[in-house]
Amino acid sequence: MAIRAVLWDIDGTLLYTGGAGAVAWQRAFEALYGVEANIEEHTRSGMTDPEITEIIFEEVIGRKGSEEERAAVVAKYLEYMPAAVAESEGYEVKPGIAEILPRLAEAGVVQGLVTGNVEPAARIKLARGDLDKYFTFGGYGSDARDRVKVTEKAIERGGEAAGAPLDLGATIAVGDTPRDVVAGHGAGIRVVGVATGAYSVADQEEAGADWAIADVTQGFPL
Repeated sequence: MAIRAVLWDIDGTLLYTGGAGAVAWQRAFEALYGVEANIEEHTRSGMTDPEITEIIFEEVIGRKGSEEERAAVVAKYLEYMPAAVAESEGYEVKPGIAEILPRLAEAGVVQGLVTGNVEPAARIKLARGDLDKYFTFGGYGSDARDRVKVTEKAIERGGEAAGAPLDLGATIAVGDTPRDVVAGHGAGIRVVGVATGAYSVADQEEAGADWAIADVTQGFPL
């Protein structure tokens, strides 16, 4: 079946912020609680922002934190995000992304986001690479902590944007972690696993990706 909709992960798939997100998280927890929160030490790629907040509270602060406290940390994180992204020397758009997004748009393929980022963070990250203009909808970490539910929300919003429900058989997700593969399959769609993040092509194959490729310039199914 011809593919008519593509849902893109952000970090490690569309771009790499050079650690800007971790910097913003560290600054947020230090400002509010005076602790050094090394995100990369306590979390794994593919986690949603709500999951990250909960883990840092439990493993660094030593308690779960109330819903209000976690919301306050996310708000402070978003406060620091624009500067962290702007000053990052390691920010990069992944190979082939700047070419494939406009090509798919011109072909009439519906494109959305499926990311663990809360929506404002997603927009900040995309804006530096001038990628945000390609995405009018998505599923975000601000929708749910579970990536299957995030993907389902992206599919739902994609149908609203397209004017008719997305055909699951004609919809794919693209991500760089096994969590992306599991989430896409859990939501009933096929997944392209790209080795542009922390996981190899072999890792993507082992996770069950329908296509496992080095990057979108090699073997992308469109």
